[in-house]
Amino acid sequence: MIRRFLTFYKPYKKLFMLDFSCAIVVALLELAFPMGVRWMIDTLLPTGEWGKVTWVCASLLALYLLSMGLQFVVSYWGHMLGINIETDMRRKLYEHVQKLSFRFFDNTKTGQIMSRMTNDLFDLGEMAHHGPEDLFIALMTLVGVFGIMFMVNWELALITFIVVPFLAWIIVYFNQKLNNAATQMFVQIAEVNARVEDSISGIRVVKSFGNESFELGRFTEQNRGFRLAKLRSYFTISFTSASIYMLTRFITVVVLVFGAWFAYQGKLSYGALVGFLLYVNIFLKPIEKINALLELYPRGMAGFARYCELMDTEPDVKDAPDAIVASRLRGDIAFERVTFGYENHSHVLKGVDLRVRAGETVALVGPSGAGKSTLCSLIPRFYEIDDGSITIDGIDIRHMTQHSLRSQIGIVQQDVFLFNGTIRENIVYGRLGSTEEEIWDAARKASLEQMLKALPEGLDTFIGERGLKLSGGQRQRLSIARIFLKNPPILILDEATSALDTETESLIQQALEELSHNRTTLIIAHRLATIRHADRIIVVTEEGIEEDGTHEELIVAGGAYARLHGAQFAGTTVPLPV
Repeated sequence: MIRRFLTFYKPYKKLFMLDFSCAIVVALLELAFPMGVRWMIDTLLPTGEWGKVTWVCASLLALYLLSMGLQFVVSYWGHMLGINIETDMRRKLYEHVQKLSFRFFDNTKTGQIMSRMTNDLFDLGEMAHHGPEDLFIALMTLVGVFGIMFMVNWELALITFIVVPFLAWIIVYFNQKLNNAATQMFVQIAEVNARVEDSISGIRVVKSFGNESFELGRFTEQNRGFRLAKLRSYFTISFTSASIYMLTRFITVVVLVFGAWFAYQGKLSYGALVGFLLYVNIFLKPIEKINALLELYPRGMAGFARYCELMDTEPDVKDAPDAIVASRLRGDIAFERVTFGYENHSHVLKGVDLRVRAGETVALVGPSGAGKSTLCSLIPRFYEIDDGSITIDGIDIRHMTQHSLRSQIGIVQQDVFLFNGTIRENIVYGRLGSTEEEIWDAARKASLEQMLKALPEGLDTFIGERGLKLSGGQRQRLSIARIFLKNPPILILDEATSALDTETESLIQQALEELSHNRTTLIIAHRLATIRHADRIIVVTEEGIEEDGTHEELIVAGGAYARLHGAQFAGTTVPLPV
């Protein structure tokens, strides 16, 4: 996993080398200061050459100024390196999520996906900056300073080094515990995000049922779980930090005692003792860096593990290596022995055969759960079929690129999704880069022109999250304008008017009839009055396609469609399928 993480440094080799080189020079300059202090105390002070003392002090000040400049480079450009890597990872993750099929989103909470794109990557930027750099500098400094200490007094150096095995044991032992705690912490915050996203998205339902206290209770429970996970993480961090603090201060006291004894016996000069104590402080700095890495590394790698888990999720719908870019389709659709079932469910469709001719309007009716929407979701290849084939103009849709296929299919659903922005931004989403004239033409065809002229800001009116500032009919017409702009040869209307009042439905129906003109159109509806003029009506039940014909033919046949029609228009109280 570490090797995989290091590949993200490749685009930023020069920036990494600049940061790394400056960090090495800063570490070497730190080693020079105690040598200058020792020389000044042992050599210059006894001679009383104040000019040289002043020169040494000025030189040390110059070294510190140089070190300050280099540390700025390490801090700013080093963090730039980390931020660049974090940004690249987030972009690649978002790009990958865009490729995943509906099946993935059916089984994954939105809040969990958001958490992996945000919280899980927060520490990776810091780890990318500090990880390789601090580890290398810490090891280099430890070796370098120990070598100098050994030359100054090998006995004191060995006494100092005694603490290293204990520090190594603490780091190794607690690293695993901290890694487990960090992983659990990410899992818990993902659950909290999922709960917040779910409750905020459904806030109108929550308030309409008066269930605010119930939602608060569920959030409180998951928030408490995150608190406990975070406390476990900080307990491990605190215990490790306290242990390392005690060991480092203990070695300072030991060196001071033994160094004073050696100086008293004449085995060590005063300058060497002061210099040795300064080197002990330098010797302890890498240990503090390692301690910081001990806190950062498990969190960063736990986030990276969850990042890799999502990146390694293969989309079950993907382009074939030899997939073609489909040119403008006519819309001749054929299902041949199509079988499909959702995950962990029995087959919704079994051996379905269906043919829709180019330019034909076909309505799908039948009970809820029979597979009408599923049938239409398979045409844009939102899901992969289990068996059989679906062709458009004689070409298997699995042999087309997904983009070229879906760019030629327009879908209008009952539950319209609009982005938080302006009316213009939502209409132009149908075909990015459209001209002002094209946008207004689409709006007119969708019967939006009168509404837009009544708004002070017209097309630039903000509609709120999911278009909540608009009525249901206005949202539906906006979605239809989007499809007019897209101008696809194939149109799918999934109960596009079922949630509207009669007057609005009539207005929308006119827009839909204009939209479906000269296009292959599939209409899913349970209000039979809206589809009686379709070229064909297909009755879909759990057994498959039960009836197929025109409105008049099916009424005369006296089958399932005739019963549905009689129930809706004969004033009976027979429950209607929805």
